[in-house]
Amino acid sequence: MTDLFAARSQMAMSLAFHILFAVAGIGMPLLMCTAEGRWLRTRDPLYLQLAKQWAKGTAVLFAVGAVSGTVLSFELGLLWPGFMAYAGPIIGMPFSLEGFAFFLEAIFLGIYLYGWERVAPRLHWAAGWGVAVSGALSGVFVVTANAWMNAPAGFEVVDGKPRNIDPIAAMFNPAALTETLHVLVAAYIAVGFAVAGIHAWMLLHHPRDPLHRSAYAIALTLGAVAALFGPVTGDMSAKHVARYQPVKFAAMEALWETERGAPFTIGGWPDEAAEVTRGAIEIPYLLSALTYLDPRAEIKGLKAWPREERPPVAIVHWAFTLMVACGTALAGTAVLGGGLAWRRRAVPTARWFLWLVVACGPLGMLALEAGWTVTEVGRQPWVVQGFLRTADAVTPMPWLVVPFTLFTLLYLMLAAIVVVLLRRQVAASAALHGNRSNA
Repeated sequence: MTDLFAARSQMAMSLAFHILFAVAGIGMPLLMCTAEGRWLRTRDPLYLQLAKQWAKGTAVLFAVGAVSGTVLSFELGLLWPGFMAYAGPIIGMPFSLEGFAFFLEAIFLGIYLYGWERVAPRLHWAAGWGVAVSGALSGVFVVTANAWMNAPAGFEVVDGKPRNIDPIAAMFNPAALTETLHVLVAAYIAVGFAVAGIHAWMLLHHPRDPLHRSAYAIALTLGAVAALFGPVTGDMSAKHVARYQPVKFAAMEALWETERGAPFTIGGWPDEAAEVTRGAIEIPYLLSALTYLDPRAEIKGLKAWPREERPPVAIVHWAFTLMVACGTALAGTAVLGGGLAWRRRAVPTARWFLWLVVACGPLGMLALEAGWTVTEVGRQPWVVQGFLRTADAVTPMPWLVVPFTLFTLLYLMLAAIVVVLLRRQVAASAALHGNRSNA
């Protein structure tokens, strides 16, 4: 295992693990605040119980996310000293602001968890919104740093080194708006459908349980509304990539030849040796029309760049295909659910639709992982697009397979802890169902 491959594998594993908890920190507080808001309005104790249960789940996910995030911060310095030396003075501001937002989130979460019956109800609710806002801001600041890696700005290169640094311009780089919007919407989609899927499963077993019915309605509403905006922010992101990272865009579509009226490619297997995509379904002119609103617009193919400047095409294309497929399925479910709710004046709870929501439960998280793969792998061989190659940023430390193995074991242990704790939460919810039934 080469040093570069080991470092990239370890970073990929760490990010893939951490992103699940990062999006939970964005989406879960919104659910618990919604439940508490309904309790404040109706004084129905069911919503109070739901808010408390979601708060406990948020605390578990926050704690594990803090551990995995700390590991990531160490890995940046240990595995990628070249990147930190080059980029640290430029994007230090969003990382510092992310730390500030994280501590705010921790403070507000502490007030929320231990402030029941200790602070005024509306002040307690405000603390919950503090968790939701600071969690979202934490994600925004991290994503702006990543966006800078895709569209560097705010500095000049003098004698091979960054000079005349403008940290504000770096933070508000050309990719910042589209990338942060897309990630935030994706987080709400993923959390909304994941939680809705859990409670839909419980409703299949306990159809009359009011707690699960209310939780399902709140979570599905969040996921469905966000899913309707997913294609919009995805389209914005794709247009940005086409302009600023055309080779990544070509890899996403597995487009080899520069064409006017380029087709939209569905599926297929990119053969990088032969420079063709086999077995794909192509829709003529659609890619040009979607990208530039002109079916005859020219889009550069992968052959416009030397092989060493191209990312791993098969990985990027299939990750993009998976992301689009999951997003389309979730948006379609959202439209279907909205239509059923409008007809029946209630959130749909037919068994077939509950099974559909259960099936959609993991799709948002899959789309997130796939989208992050497109973002990171599609930028290769650059860690900072056009300025710093990944091979030049990696640590010279040998035997990286050892920390890779140790951190893998750490993440497996943390995953097991999360599963056990969240299963206990679900079991407690089932016990409440039994108590209500006996009453």
